[in-house]
Amino acid sequence: MSQNLQQLLDIMTKLRDPETGCDWDKQQTFKTIVPHTLEEAHEVADAIEQADFIGLKDELGDLLFQVIFYAQLGKEQGLFDFDSIVAGLNEKLIRRHPHVFEQQQSLSEQELDEQWQAIKQAERKDEDKDMQFGADIVASLPALTRAKKIQKRAASLGFDWPSYHGALDKVEEEVLEVKEALNENPYSEHSAEELGDLLFATVNVVRHTKRDPEQLLRQASSKFTARFVQIESVLARKNITLEEATLEQMDAAWEHIKTQSKT
Repeated sequence: MSQNLQQLLDIMTKLRDPETGCDWDKQQTFKTIVPHTLEEAHEVADAIEQADFIGLKDELGDLLFQVIFYAQLGKEQGLFDFDSIVAGLNEKLIRRHPHVFEQQQSLSEQELDEQWQAIKQAERKDEDKDMQFGADIVASLPALTRAKKIQKRAASLGFDWPSYHGALDKVEEEVLEVKEALNENPYSEHSAEELGDLLFATVNVVRHTKRDPEQLLRQASSKFTARFVQIESVLARKNITLEEATLEQMDAAWEHIKTQSKT
């Protein structure tokens, strides 16, 4: 173990020391740390998407600290420690990459995916032979990520379109059903259900194009925010605030910005 890593483990132990440790760190449990872990993971993703690689180093350190914290809690409760976490990870990585550690062969992207799904399927059978479809897909995942995982699981069982064309046709079908439901009653449970089906179908198109729906939606949200900041600037030059602007004024500024971005 490197000197720096050992020092980090020692620091964590000191922070949790019942007598001399930090009062905040001593109060934490597995459950109370979870929100911080999710926040740190999002900050890592944001740094990568912003190409802030100096900031990424710090964010990765913060995320690593979350793992160290869980390892310390596990050690205190006699459940596991950092060394057993690493040992389990090593074993899993070797098991899931037989083309690297056993056969020493190069596989195509499709062959790699098929191998990965077969290994995962075998692991699930070993864990619980009676487990129902999707039972091991965490319900608390972000909705777009969970939808993609469910679709990938179904695809691994052969329930999938051969290309994005079928998935895109399904989106068009769902759009028509949404229109019909909204025309009948936009606030009904039926409309809500059809809108959900449309979102799910859209994720399937994204999956077929080998993209991540969470990442694409984050990028789209960031693009919208950036354009709205530009709208604010355009209006400010006319001494108009966003609160004072009419829809027509904001729409005109929006179209102006879109036109500029294409030139």
